[in-house]
Amino acid sequence: MSAAALAIAAGLFFDDFSQPDTDALRAQGWVLRTAAGHPGVPGARWAPEAIALVDDPAKPGNRVLRLRAQTDGTPEGTVQAQACHQRKALRGTVAARVRFSAQPVAGADGDPVVQTFYLASPLSHDYDPAFSEVDFEHLPNGGWGSPQPRLYAVSWQTVRLDPWDARNQATEVMGALDGWHTLVIQVDAFSTRHYLDGKLIATHGGRNVPVAPMAPSFNLWFSSGGLGPASAQARVYEQDVDWVLHAPERQLSPAQVLAEVTRLRIAGVAQLDTVPPGPLPSRCDF
Repeated sequence: MSAAALAIAAGLFFDDFSQPDTDALRAQGWVLRTAAGHPGVPGARWAPEAIALVDDPAKPGNRVLRLRAQTDGTPEGTVQAQACHQRKALRGTVAARVRFSAQPVAGADGDPVVQTFYLASPLSHDYDPAFSEVDFEHLPNGGWGSPQPRLYAVSWQTVRLDPWDARNQATEVMGALDGWHTLVIQVDAFSTRHYLDGKLIATHGGRNVPVAPMAPSFNLWFSSGGLGPASAQARVYEQDVDWVLHAPERQLSPAQVLAEVTRLRIAGVAQLDTVPPGPLPSRCDF
């Protein structure tokens, strides 16, 4: 099958987040998380109102998906945000342009905030062999046993949540990544590959290669156990997403991803989903 025929057969998913509001976002298959639970601060709230579509302050005429998380240092005063789409990404390429932030937009800095773009399938039970997850996780204030700011590229085999026991392969890029970045994940039958701004930063394989369709997802949350002191003023963090693209069964290079996004935007295509349907989650898993 030619590359063009394969592209038509496998379809393409693209969203540049130009919708007028989150009702339109939901109508196009996005789920805004409300369910309590992992990850993040126990007792914190996952709030759909913490997600909005806003004008891009750096580019007139452009709009972005904005996730907003805040904490006053207490579980009941902590709000986290997550959006996910259908579980239909396995082999192929998934990419997004994401703005990470190294400082809060309000309040004092220092809380262990986690900013992500990732793919995940549900974890049905401890050590579920069908669980699959591939992540970019940005920790601008450190956390998870280290104060160092860093970006994680992770591919998962499985996990037990309590007590924590992760079976995965992780690569770290040290330093805070403040600003816009293009993140690309390629998955084939033998490996996963993570690209940051066009550079290959991680290749993982073996049992960590996904085995189940996953949902493209974004979330913004606080690592449990490390919140700063309780205070009257909330500390607020934001993460923006310009676009997301999924090309099933095709290993697109970062340059090819950007060319495809440019082609779609020149053609006036704001949202496109010709990928065969997958399960639409009633909630976002992880």
